[in-house]
Amino acid sequence: MVMPSMEVENSSQAEEIKLRANEAFKAHKYSQAIDLYTQAIELNSQNAVYWANRALAHTKLEEYGSAIQDASKAVEIDPKYSKGYYRRGAAYLAMGKFKEALKDFQQVKKICPNDPDATKKLKECEKAVMKLKFEEAISVPNSERHSVADSIDFRSIGTGPDSSSLTTLVTALAAAAVAMVVVMLVVGIAATTVATTVVAVVVVVIGACWWGGCTSGVFSRSHTVNLVHADVEPQYSGARIEGDVVTLDFVKRMMDDFRNQKCLHKRYAYQIVLQTREMLRALPSLVDINVPNNSHFTVCGDVHGQFYDLLNIFDLNGLPSEENPYLFNGDFVDRGSFSLEVILTLFAFKCMCPSAIYLARGNHESKSMNKIYGFEGEVRSKLSETFVELFAEVFCCLPLAHVINEKIFVVHGGLFSVDGVKLSDIRAIDRFCEPPEEGLMCELLWSDPQPYPGRGPSKRGVGLSFGVDVTKRFLQENNLDLVVRSHEVKDEGYEIEHDGKLITVFSAPNYCDQMGNKGAFIRFEAPDLKPNIVTFSAVPHPDVKPMAYANNFLRMFS
Repeated sequence: MVMPSMEVENSSQAEEIKLRANEAFKAHKYSQAIDLYTQAIELNSQNAVYWANRALAHTKLEEYGSAIQDASKAVEIDPKYSKGYYRRGAAYLAMGKFKEALKDFQQVKKICPNDPDATKKLKECEKAVMKLKFEEAISVPNSERHSVADSIDFRSIGTGPDSSSLTTLVTALAAAAVAMVVVMLVVGIAATTVATTVVAVVVVVIGACWWGGCTSGVFSRSHTVNLVHADVEPQYSGARIEGDVVTLDFVKRMMDDFRNQKCLHKRYAYQIVLQTREMLRALPSLVDINVPNNSHFTVCGDVHGQFYDLLNIFDLNGLPSEENPYLFNGDFVDRGSFSLEVILTLFAFKCMCPSAIYLARGNHESKSMNKIYGFEGEVRSKLSETFVELFAEVFCCLPLAHVINEKIFVVHGGLFSVDGVKLSDIRAIDRFCEPPEEGLMCELLWSDPQPYPGRGPSKRGVGLSFGVDVTKRFLQENNLDLVVRSHEVKDEGYEIEHDGKLITVFSAPNYCDQMGNKGAFIRFEAPDLKPNIVTFSAVPHPDVKPMAYANNFLRMFS
């Protein structure tokens, strides 16, 4: 039995450690803050504040599963502690679990009925849930969906109303639909009735345009957009693709335009994305890369829309070419507010020379993440709704993993919940879909290494954590030497783990303009393929904050 005097002493020490943890948190040293809050919890595990504060630090590191666990413990200790529900709701929100988040914010409102901040966040969460219900009500089964890529003829996009009328009409319809949804839901009409009404209105408007012979000719009986060949407007002064071939000169000009915050014409954006789609569709889910002797190969980690840091990588290491090839290991987009510039640049190099650049899917190359973390909003703002759907299609074509010279396994996330997974199993994955919530594909995109043996629950709430024994068995069973993965911010831009058998590489320095980390990339020289890790610091970028295009509700917590 613990004596009262010892309890008082422990509580006092715990408070002192909590204050140190708070200072570490303010300095954006979130891992250190977690360690200190853990020490405080070990001294006094019945203080809800410590658990809730550690939950917030986990959230900053995108460890949403751990954040939910800690926040749940806080409200278990003190059911009237509003911050516990608040922190758990924010973590659910970050995972796209709006219905679970709504329950927590309703509880916050119940505990703090006069708190204007709680009221505001509850209303925003209610809107998000309403929108989700509406989308579910009008969603089309996968078996009935048609490829948006098949409806686009980029060569016809140029002068006249053809190039913009579809976007204008879709935008108008979307705005009308959203307004109608809000009004009808506010007055309490059922979601199915709302969906039926909106669909009827959309059909009537489109039908009227079609039968009336809309002057733009957007809709045709063959369902193909923009059938008439058109030239790009003469007043357009940006980079141009001559014919069907993307050249190095074009890519350089495009990057310079992006550097100066100029836009690429939609015609060329369509061309780049559609040509990339065709190349990616032809690839297997696991791509083998051959690096000849006396040649090198560069692997980069997450870029997350930090375009100016991407340019810095090319300044440090050279532009992608057949003699200077790269693999970008997923999470090209989201969070950073220049994600469109990043993805168009990477895709353009792929079009210019397919062997100059390899691209792997990350967990952020998905509709659910793009909807929350900014890419969807950015694309809609800079291009159009059609591009939102097109990018979603193309992301489903990205390979899931690569093997360099039959020795180095490169994947965005990590390894698996079961032993015995062979490379042939990865090749056999049908990847042409949104990432599932479990299984091999999910684990490739979401899993993380852990410092102790075995397997454990994911700190993110998706995938799992795997130990050194799991890594070594996978390498041995597949005759491999090394795992290279990304997916986690690291202070130095990289971390070597699992007895040197696993390297994490992260290429977005000062992540989200607040983490203070370095970025890194790895150069491998054949034939020995010894990793040469290069680190670099963030460079200045225009005054557009990270998450500028993110979900409104999520920005309230950023």
